[in-house]
Amino acid sequence: MASLLDALDRERLLKDSAAASGLLPKGEPPHVSLLRLCEAGLLVGGLTVGYGVRPDELVGPLTAAMGGAARKLKVVDVRERPALELHVAAGDVTERWEVEDVPALVHNLNDLYRDAADVRAVAVLGEWEDSLQLLCVERRALGRLLRQPFFAPVNARGLQDLVPSR
Repeated sequence: MASLLDALDRERLLKDSAAASGLLPKGEPPHVSLLRLCEAGLLVGGLTVGYGVRPDELVGPLTAAMGGAARKLKVVDVRERPALELHVAAGDVTERWEVEDVPALVHNLNDLYRDAADVRAVAVLGEWEDSLQLLCVERRALGRLLRQPFFAPVNARGLQDLVPSR
């Protein structure tokens, strides 16, 4: 488990190394340990989202965790029929998004801020303890994380497109 904790510490994603070390059972697969750490609140940028949380309820906390320009996103309107639709405004851009679930919201936010270097990318780590685990990651660290065996987010393909080119 040391390599997982060391890698997270190097990327400045670990809030408390001692607490994290004590939480992880020996022999647990590292990608599962990452979910456990996120749910325990030990990852910088980690969010645990209950299944009952609607995308429109998550916009504020998620954009705050993304930081930068994402903090200025405004939800102008919410429509519920026939599908949940958010009308959002970000600077000069206004868009209507059909967002049936949290991963769809994450996809739209990552896409909207794909060129904003000051906005963290959102990784959908997966489900743990009846919640969805999300991790907001600095773009400069995203490429390194995607090469780590323990980092296997559900939206890895979309995140690959957000890695800054050198």
